[in-house]
Amino acid sequence: DQERFDRPRYVEVKHGRIAQLAFLGQIVTRAGIHLDGNIDYAGHSFDSYPNGLAAINGPDAIPGAGFGQIFAFVGALELGVMKDQANGAAPGDFPGDFRNGALDFGWDSFSDETKLKKRAVELNNGRAAMMGILGLMMHEQIGGTFPIIGQM
Repeated sequence: DQERFDRPRYVEVKHGRIAQLAFLGQIVTRAGIHLDGNIDYAGHSFDSYPNGLAAINGPDAIPGAGFGQIFAFVGALELGVMKDQANGAAPGDFPGDFRNGALDFGWDSFSDETKLKKRAVELNNGRAAMMGILGLMMHEQIGGTFPIIGQM
């Protein structure tokens, strides 16, 4: 039944998107690229906090208030912005459709065949990113030096 299939697909697409952002964030910050300036009024810079899981849990981790702000921001996005509906129609054109009538970027101009191909590419990239971020987190806990990433 289609309704029973759409919910797990929606969750898979959403987790894939989050994993893609997480993987990119790991690679970028481990390459030494950080935002300029200070993260708080006390003068701590963005690069003064460790990369990866150590930024959340460890002796030099982000303070609880900062983590709370991140959690509240993600919650606001989840509840207010990233709703699975397109142009006011529920549940949207397809599972994971977060356009909400505001963002389109020319999606409606593509042919149905191109749309299916792009959705399949996103789904596969999301699956790869889920495995990739899981691998990075595991290697971080194991420790050691790895190609491209370096010391974890």
